[in-house]
Amino acid sequence: MNNNNSIALVTGAASGMGRIYARRLASRGVTVAALDLNEEGLAETAQGHDNIHSYRCDISSATEIEARVAEVRAALGEIDELVHAAALMPAHALVDHSNEKLEFLFQVNFFGTVYMIKSLLPAMLERGSGRMVLFGSIAGVALVPKMGAYCATKSAVNTYVECLQNEIRGRGVNVHLVCPPAVNTPLIDQTVATDTPGSITEARKTGRLANPEKIIDAIERGIRKNRDIIYPGEARLLMLWKVLLPKLWWKTVLSFENK
Repeated sequence: MNNNNSIALVTGAASGMGRIYARRLASRGVTVAALDLNEEGLAETAQGHDNIHSYRCDISSATEIEARVAEVRAALGEIDELVHAAALMPAHALVDHSNEKLEFLFQVNFFGTVYMIKSLLPAMLERGSGRMVLFGSIAGVALVPKMGAYCATKSAVNTYVECLQNEIRGRGVNVHLVCPPAVNTPLIDQTVATDTPGSITEARKTGRLANPEKIIDAIERGIRKNRDIIYPGEARLLMLWKVLLPKLWWKTVLSFENK
C-alpha cells in the first residue's frame, strides 16, 4: 500500500488509532507528518521512529490547517496520503447540549474533515494520484441516545465523503470512508467523562469495546481490496441492524439507559 518514498499526513496522531496508524506507516518506511494538539502525545508517538515528524495543529481552524500543510510540504515534500483520524466524542443528552459546544463539535469533527480534504485534494487530483483514509463512524448510522450531537457530526462526515468518492471517481485519487464501531481508545474516555450512554458503559464493562490494533488490521484489509466504505469489526452488523430493524435497534439501546 505504501513505499519508502511515500509521505503521509496523519491527524489525531497523539493517541488511539491515529497513533497506531502513524507508527505502522513509519515502520514501513513512510515519512509521516503527525498532527495533533497534544504535543506530549505526539512526542510519544514519534519515539523510536526518526521518520515521524510532529506538528501541532488545531484542525478546527482552516487557516491553521493550511499553514501546517504548507509547512509539511516545504519540509518533507508533496503529501501522498492523508489519514484523518482526529475527532472529539463527548456525550450529552441533546436537551443539555449547549449551542456553543455543539457548534464546536461540528467545527472539529465535520469541518475539520472538510478542511483537511480541501487542503490536500486539489494537488492530488492535479497529479492524478493519492489516497485519503477518512474516519467517519458507524455512529453516523447506528444512532444512540446521549450521543446525538456526535452522531450528527459523523453522519455529516459519512455523507460528505461518500458524495466526494463518487464525484471524483476515476481521477486517480483513492478515497476510503472508515466507519468503525466503539473502539477502546482515549476517545472513549471523553464519552465516559461526560454523560455516558448506557450501551457504551455496558460495552466497556463486558470487554466488548473493539481492539484498536484489530480495527486498523481490518481497515488495511479494506484498503487492499480498494473498498469505498470500510466497516471494521462489528460495524457492518450494527449498520444492518439499525437499517433493517430500526425499532428493535432503539428498543435495545434505550434498554441500557434504564440499568
